[in-house]
Amino acid sequence: MPTSQDMTTELDPGLLDALQHQVAVFARRAEQTRLGGTGQLRNSMDRAAYLLLNRLDQEGPMGVKALAAGMGIDSSTVTRQVAPLVDTGLVKRTSHPEDGRAVVLQLSPRGLARLEEVRSSRRELMAEVTDGWTQDERESFCTLLTRFNTALSARQSAHAGHPVTASGGTATESAPTS
Repeated sequence: MPTSQDMTTELDPGLLDALQHQVAVFARRAEQTRLGGTGQLRNSMDRAAYLLLNRLDQEGPMGVKALAAGMGIDSSTVTRQVAPLVDTGLVKRTSHPEDGRAVVLQLSPRGLARLEEVRSSRRELMAEVTDGWTQDERESFCTLLTRFNTALSARQSAHAGHPVTASGGTATESAPTS
């Protein structure tokens, strides 16, 4: 079986250098803008909050452990990131329907409305940034970026000893449905 070094030397090193450079530039640009959207909502929600709210919207109410596992982060990180969302009324803590002793996190109506505002603003940004692209180009880019993120997630999970989902990543890292 070839080693990763063997596989790397079989590929075009110049292309791999260009790819890693573009990924680094993308990461910097994404962090600078936080890909937050346009207008008044630009930079209005940090990445952690967006990903948590989006997951609760897509998957429904869940406990901290399930949320952490699905996002590939530890429970203490989720607890710390959720606290301000609860304090501002975007997420609410409720009793588990089957076990009243357990607490689940749920997107509040206010949280859903805020998430929709941010999604709309981010859609506008994506339309602006990809203005002049064809529908096929947008779809190809989304497919390749999703594939890239899934591969990074699988690599990180493998190195951390965490199980990888059937798609090779977590639900949060998949392309959003809205």
